[in-house]
Parts: sequence; structure tokens; C-alpha cells
Amino acid sequence: MRLTDFKALSFDCYGTLIDWESGMIEALSGLTSRVGGRLSRDEILQAHARHESEQQAQAPTKAYRDLLPIVYKRLAEQWGVVVGVAECEEYGRSVRHWPAFVDSPGALQYLKKYYKLIILSNVDNRTFSFSNEKLQVEFDAIYTAEDVGAYKPADANFEYMNAHLSDLGLERGDVLHTAESLFHDHVPANRHGLASCWIYRRHAQQGYGATMTPGDMPRYEFRFDSMADLVKAHQDELRNG
Repeated sequence: MRLTDFKALSFDCYGTLIDWESGMIEALSGLTSRVGGRLSRDEILQAHARHESEQQAQAPTKAYRDLLPIVYKRLAEQWGVVVGVAECEEYGRSVRHWPAFVDSPGALQYLKKYYKLIILSNVDNRTFSFSNEKLQVEFDAIYTAEDVGAYKPADANFEYMNAHLSDLGLERGDVLHTAESLFHDHVPANRHGLASCWIYRRHAQQGYGATMTPGDMPRYEFRFDSMADLVKAHQDELRNG
């Protein structure tokens, strides 16, 4: 199997293209600075992953910008810090400030020459618009949790994307699902018969950071440590024929 076998790349956004872990840590700094005792970066991210996953399962139709304030409130309760509604709501708006990985815009602009590009993301449309500006590319389709009424790893997200592939002149076998999160993306991609590419942004770190453990390791067809490495592999295929 080769990268050049595919006509489209479907992307998770947060953790793959946008550095959500750095964004979270920065946006939570006002809260974590008031916690008695020092929290490690991974302790913060793992707590966030648990509360976010729980809220997404409890309220699958709630927009991400409205779900994050509840996550913030749960974190504050867990860490014994008193917070107000305005502070929680401010965290819900913080995603617009989360940075793109430095290689994401250039990689996407290169890949756009060879593939249709699709977003399949646990976000609402308004919030994604801020991230899209940072990614500096026009996607051929954007499918969000707000559109679907569910959050990955729910089957509904992948069913929704698969149902709309024909609108783009694509079949399931034309698409390579490209993502960092094993839990949110590669496990359900396996269930839905999608080939997948693991962008292992956390390759130099332990654990799963801001995502839940995936359980058994899912299958994936390609693995790269960055989007830049994906581009290089594609260029090598073209060069070597």
C-alpha cells in the first residue's frame, strides 16, 4: 500500500494539525496555578481527557465551545479550586487561540495539490473557523461534531463522513484517515473499514496525553511523527515511482 494509492485525506484536527495540548495547558494556567501542589503536564492533560470524554458521551449534541466550560468546572472541582461561570465560559472560547503545529499549514498546502482534504473533527463550526485560519488551506469538506450530533469515537461521525463521500466523487477506499488520536480516530476507523495514517505527535512522550487510552492497539497502514514526515514520504514515492 502506498500513499499515492489514495485520492483523499480525512483529518482529525486537534492533536493532529492544531497543537491542542499546548493550547490547553496555556488556557488552563490560571486555574492550575491555584491548585495546591504541583500538577505535571500529563496529569493536567489526562484529567482533561477523562472529563472531556465523559461530557461528550453525556451531551453529544452540545457544541464544543459550550462543552468545554463544563470540563473546566469539573477540573476545578477535582482540584479544589472555586471558579465562576465567566471563567468557565472563557475557557470555552480559548480554542480560537490554540496554535497550529508549525508544519501543518505548509504540509496541507502541499497535500492539497494531490488530494482532496477533509476535516472530521470533535468541534463546532464557529470554533473550527478560527483554527482553519491558522491552517491556511481550503478544505474540500468539513464534518464537525456539531454537524453530526455526536463526538468521536462514536460510529455516527464516521458513518456521516462515509455517507457524504459520494458528494466529493469518492469511495471509502479512496480515503486515508489521518490522525494522532488512537482512541478518537484509529479505533473507529478500523471499525468502518478505513485505511489510516497515524501522525504520532507524542512519539517522544509517554502515555496518551489529552486522549483516553485506546485499549488494544488499533491497526494503521502508515505512521509518521509529523505532517512534515508525511509530506517527505509522499515526495519520496513520487520521486521513486
